[in-house]
Amino acid sequence: EWMVAYKADKAVVSACLGIALFLAKLLLHRSSLSAMSSVTFLGQQQSKVIDEELMGPLGYSIDQLMELAGLSVACAIEKEYTSAPVLVICGPGNNGGDGLVGARHLKHFGFEPSILYPKRPNKQLYQNLLGQCQGLDIPVLDELPADLSQFHLIVDAIFGFSFSGNVRAPFDTIVQALAKTDTPIASVDIPSGWDVEKGRPNGDAINPALLVSLTAPKLCAQNFSGTHYLGGRFIPPSFAKKHSLQIPPFPGAEQCVKLQ
Repeated sequence: EWMVAYKADKAVVSACLGIALFLAKLLLHRSSLSAMSSVTFLGQQQSKVIDEELMGPLGYSIDQLMELAGLSVACAIEKEYTSAPVLVICGPGNNGGDGLVGARHLKHFGFEPSILYPKRPNKQLYQNLLGQCQGLDIPVLDELPADLSQFHLIVDAIFGFSFSGNVRAPFDTIVQALAKTDTPIASVDIPSGWDVEKGRPNGDAINPALLVSLTAPKLCAQNFSGTHYLGGRFIPPSFAKKHSLQIPPFPGAEQCVKLQ
């Protein structure tokens, strides 16, 4: 008799846990929908103006913004993927700098990053960021490995919101390879090769599983259907009001917030 009662109680507990899990997922889904419905999507020109003001009247330095942006990228990846080999592909500009910072933090988080950095700027800022990664014994590559399946994730930190025109060498063949790989891709701010406002181009294009928008999502993210986070926690409320930015709140000490 007591065995029957025990089994019945166990079944009730299991059912309650199942309902609780379902409700938690439902609340998370509704929260993500709410975040997406209340967020501002930026065009290219507005993004440039906001960046200029952040580094002007607000007094942020470029390396401060890169540090916060790269940290948020690493935090979003850590939430979605387990520690594993990661290839971080860095472009020659600020987006690439975000990638270098992200690679450093991923190393601290227990991942095994390698960096592909085929076109390195001759500026002290980027040299410092690269040196910090090399100080952690993060491998730095000059060419894209032939076998991308050795990596569990590829971080696309090639081009940011200032990109326009056609993708040129050496990144044209890299983007083509990323468009064909089965390895999941996480893009920083925008998927490289996409039009910042119109979205994914015709033909072969990167199709990331994860997008980490910075400051606020760009218009191209309206056409993105994968997992979407917002990072770059540095916008003061008064600044957001001035630019009519609707940004979801970052919970607690989180450096990123999930949008979808």
